[in-house]
Amino acid sequence: MSETTTTLQPGTPAPDFTLRATPDQTVSLSELRGHPIVLIFYPADWSPVCTDELAVFNQLLPEFQKMDAILLGISVDGVWCHAAFADARNLGFQLLSDFEPKGKVSREYGVYREKEGTSARATFVIDQNGVIAWSEVSPVGINPGAAGPLEAVEKLSGQTAGTPA
Repeated sequence: MSETTTTLQPGTPAPDFTLRATPDQTVSLSELRGHPIVLIFYPADWSPVCTDELAVFNQLLPEFQKMDAILLGISVDGVWCHAAFADARNLGFQLLSDFEPKGKVSREYGVYREKEGTSARATFVIDQNGVIAWSEVSPVGINPGAAGPLEAVEKLSGQTAGTPA
């Protein structure tokens, strides 16, 4: 799969971006420096696998928060779609819209799927200094879970998160 050859690897400075979280609110990666950041690129709101994947991260959100980590979901869907999806699924972290120019951030991270017009299913853990510490691209039809990112954040924070019940 070509995505894995172009995907940014650990040790690479994470490209900065500013994306819309709501129609009148943006989030910039550079503003979050000093925290471990988990970027969860996913193909589409409302798709079954994406819904399941984000539910796993939402369930583990308290574990990530104990380690001062910030989770951000990113897809090419618009802010209104994100708002409805996050509300329906009671998500406790922000979803950012990589809508216009379409897939710009996904392309910068090497995880845009040109043929489908969506981002790949990929996760990046960025350290407190803005460097990619861990990354993974998964098949679109498979929920990779959150164990890899959780372990990567634990290593960055020097803590061990509790095992969820």
